[in-house]
Amino acid sequence: MNLKKYLVRALHRLQKGPGYTYKELLVWYCDNTNTHGPKRIIKEGPKKKLIWFFLTLLFASLVFWQWGILINTYLSYNVTSSLSIGFKTMKFPAVTICNANPFKYSEVKPLLKELDRLIEAALERILQPTPGNSTENMSLPLDLELWNQIPLVLIDEHDKDNPIILDIFETNQTAVDNETAMDTNATLEEKKYKLAVKLCSQQGSENCTYRNFSSAAQAVTEWYILQSTSILSKVPLHERIRMGYQAEDMILACLYGAEPCNYKNFTQIYHPDHGNCYIFNWGMDEEALNSSNPGAEFGLKLILDISQQDYIPYLSSAAGARLMLHQQKSFPFLKDQGIYAMAGTETSIGVLVDELERMGYPYSDCTVNGSDVPVRNLYSQYNTSYSIQACLRSCFQNHMVEICGCGHYMFPLPEGVNYCNNEDNPGWAYCYSSLRSSIKQRQICIDSCKETCNDTQYKMTISMADWPSEASEDWIFHILSYERDMSTNVTLDRNGIIKLNIYFQEYNYRTISESAATTIVWLLSSLGGQFGFWMGGSVLCLIEFGEIIIDSLWITIINVISWCKGLKQRRARARYPDAPPTVSELVEAHTNLGFQHEPVGAVPGAPALPPEPGTPPPNYDSLRVQPPDTLGPDSDAD
Repeated sequence: MNLKKYLVRALHRLQKGPGYTYKELLVWYCDNTNTHGPKRIIKEGPKKKLIWFFLTLLFASLVFWQWGILINTYLSYNVTSSLSIGFKTMKFPAVTICNANPFKYSEVKPLLKELDRLIEAALERILQPTPGNSTENMSLPLDLELWNQIPLVLIDEHDKDNPIILDIFETNQTAVDNETAMDTNATLEEKKYKLAVKLCSQQGSENCTYRNFSSAAQAVTEWYILQSTSILSKVPLHERIRMGYQAEDMILACLYGAEPCNYKNFTQIYHPDHGNCYIFNWGMDEEALNSSNPGAEFGLKLILDISQQDYIPYLSSAAGARLMLHQQKSFPFLKDQGIYAMAGTETSIGVLVDELERMGYPYSDCTVNGSDVPVRNLYSQYNTSYSIQACLRSCFQNHMVEICGCGHYMFPLPEGVNYCNNEDNPGWAYCYSSLRSSIKQRQICIDSCKETCNDTQYKMTISMADWPSEASEDWIFHILSYERDMSTNVTLDRNGIIKLNIYFQEYNYRTISESAATTIVWLLSSLGGQFGFWMGGSVLCLIEFGEIIIDSLWITIINVISWCKGLKQRRARARYPDAPPTVSELVEAHTNLGFQHEPVGAVPGAPALPPEPGTPPPNYDSLRVQPPDTLGPDSDAD
């Protein structure tokens, strides 16, 4: 059967009346649809028809505009935050405690001896002592090679357009000495001098930068940290652990709830900022402890000895214990999230718990375990969980290794990389300072790292009191000294003792959770509401509209087939311009040429026999080629 005839009849049986042209189909749709407006276009008079056509077009445009806004709102994936309060038995947080001073000065002093002599001589130059009080003319010469790697300089700002840079240990200091003789009591600020750290890409290079400080104390501390970092980076890890504070010396007493504990219940880790740190209830080797009840009597109680008399004078200007509360199996970043506990006090820390639950992609760019973060986590060597702090520091260290050729002492090292030091990497401080102040590098790390989808935060309420009191300090120090040193002499004092109480204030916890601001149900109801308000339509009206689209496509296919067939016929006519002869014309041509029909059995060359009586003449018209029958839409194909 002809394909066109089949499609036309199939369309007729499906439609039962819409028509076979676009105009007929449109008129049929407007007359039968349940949507308000189109019916009035075909049933009203000419003027009203124009008005209804304009109103229908206007409101249909409003519907599509509102739909665009709603769909765009849904695809923005906004969230709403909800706060709920619950009550349950909670796991006691992991507690990390460190000394504010990373190493015992008595242990590390041989390594820092030359550095201390340099800074003492530099301070005498900075403070400009009166003649006779200077100790520069020592029997042992200063190690100026160590100084010249990262020197401290004075910047003369009398002429701000042309500042003069003066090295503290330059031999030609006539101008400075003369001014000092004029007024030895003047400060650096009064003399328009600023202290700065000079950082160069290579020793002796002119490619240098100066880190200015508003206070000489800040400049000296920063300079000492850079120099000591270079020295300590060459010391093996086990030696650095040995030079730090040991758990049995630092933790004098421990009590968790009603159960006694000691330093063996703590896990030791080495922290570059604070040396040896000790974590209680980390949950690495055993189950995390639950708190039986809220209140100070059911928390963790500690007495610590920080041995302040053994602090490194130029490295640690703060005295006390650094502590942090965090989740189990997470690495403690005390420099960012820790708090200080002051010596000679009893510090009580009441804890409240906030649980954060973020929605993942596409609502937020958070991660569950860090597996989808493109930054290599250098803290995975501690077998800890992912955190954004670990990611940011790993990202910085990776950039440091890539750009500077070595790793910074304060962060874990990638495999096969060494820490930076002045001997092997003379320009490391310049590279580190440039990288740390680079906004571009910082933004790269921020864009690469992701927040965790679930997090637990501990809100602390801190209160302090002097401890021990003057009335009880004598017997308390005697007992603690005896328990630690087995000595009847008092070896402890108020400047080295800290008491800590850490407990849950209550078992109420807050959960801050995110939920989708727009859902698919909201989208469908909003789309339907707009369509019903402006056009009086429903879902069935949309189905009708879809039906007319399908019918339009069907008619289009039929028209395309007809056009292709007509094109084929036109090409055939162009190839044979004259019409082919009919059968009667062929018979007449044969007769005129003398050709006769010879019956079967006739002898060739014999005259033709006349036809038998009663035989009708042949009907040559039946042999004429008939034109193709045009089958109408209502014709029966059966």
